[in-house]
Amino acid sequence: MRTVNSFLLVFFLFLPICLAAAEFRGLIEPHMVIKIGSPIEGVLATVNVDRGDFVRKGQILATLQSGVEKASMEVARARSEMEGPVRGKEASKVLFEDKKNRIERIYKKQLSSPAEMEEANANMVVAAMQLKEAQENKRIAELEYKLASEVVNRLTILSPIDGVVVERFLYTGEYVKEQPVVKLAQINPLNVEVIILAQYFPSIKVGMNAKVIPEAPFGGEYTAVVKIVDRVIDAASGTFGVRLHLPNPHNRLPAGIKCKVIFP
Repeated sequence: MRTVNSFLLVFFLFLPICLAAAEFRGLIEPHMVIKIGSPIEGVLATVNVDRGDFVRKGQILATLQSGVEKASMEVARARSEMEGPVRGKEASKVLFEDKKNRIERIYKKQLSSPAEMEEANANMVVAAMQLKEAQENKRIAELEYKLASEVVNRLTILSPIDGVVVERFLYTGEYVKEQPVVKLAQINPLNVEVIILAQYFPSIKVGMNAKVIPEAPFGGEYTAVVKIVDRVIDAASGTFGVRLHLPNPHNRLPAGIKCKVIFP
């Protein structure tokens, strides 16, 4: 008798929890899908990935032919590293400064004319201006090298995300203009999209957890977190949308499968 009473007690304790749970059908989708192209036009030199390949953020997906651009970059680099013009103007400035100081000492002793003093001052000003011009030219050369480097960098197409290649559009030797080269999908985390009846709107909050059960043959139980709750209810169907984020370490689950979502 005591056993029966204990069972009934446990049953009634857990009954409200069971009744409060709500189950809905959902769809597991990629966190994001992006098409990757080239910021500039050109001919593809390499395409390093194909459909189904996993890629890391920053990984080289493809490169464009860049022989001319790399040569221009090397010329700009050489100019940016030239020290001769600046060193020469620095030496010239020091020379005229010493000369000016000598004439100034002589001039104070009234052993040189005002014209010599004026000429020394003028030479000093010209030498300072020439040094400044050489320094500015070097700075411009450094900026030109930076610009040339950026042009070369833009000829390398990098992955902006960790993800998987969904589709490859172009191959080596094809001309890239405005079309994408590959399409990537980020599947960690995954999005779980659910359509819920309006009566549950007050109960669904951002940050709450829900249980996700993928359809067969995948199965298993996973915990997802509510990230978005639509603030507009569809009047025709009396429903609203909810998006959850489902962690997917090691990309175990694929995207594009149906699931059950159970909210406590």
